[in-house]
Amino acid sequence: MSPLVSVVVPHYEDPHALDLVLTALELQDHPALEVVVADDGSATAPDPGPRPYPVRVVSQPDEGFRAAAARNLGAAAAGGEVLCFLDADTVPEPGYVSAVVRALAGADLVVGRRRHADLAALGPAGLVRWFRGEGPAPEEFEEPAWLREAYERTDDLRAAGDDAYRFVISAVLAVTRDLFDAVGGFEEAFTAYGGEDWEFAHRCWLAGAGFVHARDAVAWHDGPDFAGRTDEDAARRSRNGEGLTLARFVTDPAARGTGLVWEQPDVVVTLDDRGGDPADVVLSVRSLLRGTDAGVWLAEGPSPVEDPRVHVGPPPAGVLGRCRFRVELDAPLVLEGADLRELTDVAPVRVDGLLVRRTRDLARGVPREPAVFPGASAAPASGTDLQRVWGREDHRRRPRLQTSERTPFVVSERPIAAP
Repeated sequence: MSPLVSVVVPHYEDPHALDLVLTALELQDHPALEVVVADDGSATAPDPGPRPYPVRVVSQPDEGFRAAAARNLGAAAAGGEVLCFLDADTVPEPGYVSAVVRALAGADLVVGRRRHADLAALGPAGLVRWFRGEGPAPEEFEEPAWLREAYERTDDLRAAGDDAYRFVISAVLAVTRDLFDAVGGFEEAFTAYGGEDWEFAHRCWLAGAGFVHARDAVAWHDGPDFAGRTDEDAARRSRNGEGLTLARFVTDPAARGTGLVWEQPDVVVTLDDRGGDPADVVLSVRSLLRGTDAGVWLAEGPSPVEDPRVHVGPPPAGVLGRCRFRVELDAPLVLEGADLRELTDVAPVRVDGLLVRRTRDLARGVPREPAVFPGASAAPASGTDLQRVWGREDHRRRPRLQTSERTPFVVSERPIAAP
C-alpha cells in the first residue's frame, strides 16, 4: 500500500509560482497525495482552486520572513506518513513524489535534485506541455557545482560525515513524519533567507537519520541559484546573517569557527559531583573545558565557579539534540596529555575513567569499541590545593620572622644628584 504523502508548500505573495507547483502536483504518478499550502502572511490569502487531490491553506501573520515557522505550520496540518517540502517557486517533475518515496525505503531524509530554469513566462498549460514532451522547454541555468560535487563525493550522501547537513536543501526535502516529530521540526529562530534547512538537517543527522540524495527526484527552481541572483556584496551580507544564526545552533566548527563561547556547546559533559570537594570539581572542570567548545553539567551543585559553561542538573533535551559529542564522568577527573577537542577527533575513545562518544553513534545504537588515546590520562581529582594549583604560595606555611630578626628599614641621607 502506498504511503500518504503530504506536500507542504510555504508561500508568500506569488500566486503565479504557486499555480505552477500545484499544476505540477496534478501530474504526479504517486497515488496517495495531499497538499498543504502554508502561507507566510500574504496580503491576499492564496486560492488553490479545484485540484484532483485534497488541498488546504493554513496561514500565519506577516511578521517578516518566517519560512521555518510556515513549514512547521504546514506540517502540523498534514496527515501523511511522509512530509515532502517543496518551495513555492520549485516545480516537481511528474515522477518526483514517487522517487522520493522509493528513496525513503532506505533512508529517513531525502534531498531531491534541484535544477534551475526561467519559469517566469511559463503558464500552467505550457508547463504541462513541457513535462509531457509536447512543448518547448524553458531556458535552463547551470546547476550549482558545489552541490553536484558533494553528492558525487559522498555517494549521494550515503557515505557523508558530520558535514552532511550542508548538502540538504529545504526546497526539495522529504522526511518521514516520525523523524520530523522526533527532532521537533524546523527552528523558528531563523527569520531571514537561508540556514533553517541546514540546522534542521544537522539535528536529523545527530538523531541517527539516514540521508540520501535522490537524483531522479527532480524539481525545477524558477531562476538561477542564489549565488547567481545577487551581487557579491549582497551575497556576503546574506551569508554573514545566515552564518551568525547558524552558529547559535550548529556546533560544527565549519559553522561557528573556534575560540568563542556559545550557549549551545559542541561537547556535553555530565559530571557526577555528588560528595566531591568543590576544589576537586573546579580542577576537573578546568581540565575538561580547556581548549574545547564544551559545556559541563554537574549532578548536584551548586556550581563552585561562575563560568557560563558550567550548569547544574541534567542537560536539556534541546542541548543534547544539537551537540556532536557526549562525555560522562562518575567523579571529578583531571584530563592530562590531551584536551577534549583532540579526543573528539577520534571518538569513541576512552581515557581511564573518561569516555567520549558521538551523539550520532548513541542515537543509532552503534556498538563501536572505544579506542585508547596514547599519552593521555584522566586521574582522580583528590585533595586539591587550589592556592598551589593557581600558583599562589601559601604564606601560612612559611615561618614568621620575630620582631628582633627583621631587617631595619634605613633611609639614605645621601643627597639626590641633580638631573
